[in-house]
Amino acid sequence: MTVKFIGYIGFNNNSEIHGAVRGRELDVGYVEAAAKAQEAGGFDRVLVPFGSNSPESQIVAAHAAALTTKLGFLVAHRPGFTQPTLAARQLATLDALSGGRIAVHIITGGADSEMARDGDETTKDERYHRTDEYLTILRQEWTAEKPFDHDGRFYKIRQAFASVKPTNLPVFFGGSSDIAIEVSGKHADVYALWGETQAAVRETVARVRAAARKHGRRPGFSVSLRPIIADTEEAAWKRADEIVERVRDLRASAGFQTEDHAPVNVGSQRLLETAAQGYRTDKRLWTGLAAVAGAQGNSTGLVGTPEQVADALLDYYDIGVDHFLIRGFEPLEDAITYGRDLLPLVHELVAERDAHKLPQVA
Repeated sequence: MTVKFIGYIGFNNNSEIHGAVRGRELDVGYVEAAAKAQEAGGFDRVLVPFGSNSPESQIVAAHAAALTTKLGFLVAHRPGFTQPTLAARQLATLDALSGGRIAVHIITGGADSEMARDGDETTKDERYHRTDEYLTILRQEWTAEKPFDHDGRFYKIRQAFASVKPTNLPVFFGGSSDIAIEVSGKHADVYALWGETQAAVRETVARVRAAARKHGRRPGFSVSLRPIIADTEEAAWKRADEIVERVRDLRASAGFQTEDHAPVNVGSQRLLETAAQGYRTDKRLWTGLAAVAGAQGNSTGLVGTPEQVADALLDYYDIGVDHFLIRGFEPLEDAITYGRDLLPLVHELVAERDAHKLPQVA
């Protein structure tokens, strides 16, 4: 099993520690610099996120792909707002133009309030059933050798056919509810989860594999983490503490309280359960940001020297995780640091680990 690293291209060089963005919500210079830096740093892909108030992910990915030659792009995509046949052709076209460097991250949507901003009033269960049907059509559009019809609950299609098809366009899938696990087992090439304890990740890996076995599939797994690395462990934990205090101050000045934003999605609820186990769990899993900010998204990390964080990542690798999505709090600066100081160590450790698993030749 190989290990792959996924970086991150937001839309500006800001994070939770910088407060609200004032102007330059889409900083083209940052997007270009981040893509080039993460390609040079050895990242396999970068996630381009999706939100109800953010720039459009496919267009940003297309721009960054035109400026790079090897870097892959994981394009976040929300089913239901574009017809699946059209979305299939859009993604396949982007894949062709980039030379086969596109994957899609399906974000079904856990919060009714965010979905309503784009005019979607479906319930969570309805959205996952729609995603199931959507992905069935998407894959058929990518593979059908002749026009096809589809009669479903959400879509009725006649004589669909795409002349542009991807060679291999992986589907990443996130969601921790029972229905999300079932849909992921049917469709996910890679199942993505946030950084929980090793025990919790092991449990989820088992659940997803059981769901996938029903369909004769065996997906990969991606864990999202926020590494905080420094020359010494003490310095790394000091920076982690400073990040928590900075975010707490920013939220207080904006009038927010953690309880004001109790998460409705199961993934964030699970992160809060992880945070309840302590500020530091396992070897060096840090939950400080998740606790202070209500686990709003990817908000746990690994803290220590590059060697210590690489060792902790290997623990997840041993569970079955073959993709790591990592991003920092100084987005561009941290991405450069990861490429220089962290990725080579992990690749070296994985190569050593896998070599020891190979049968010895007499």
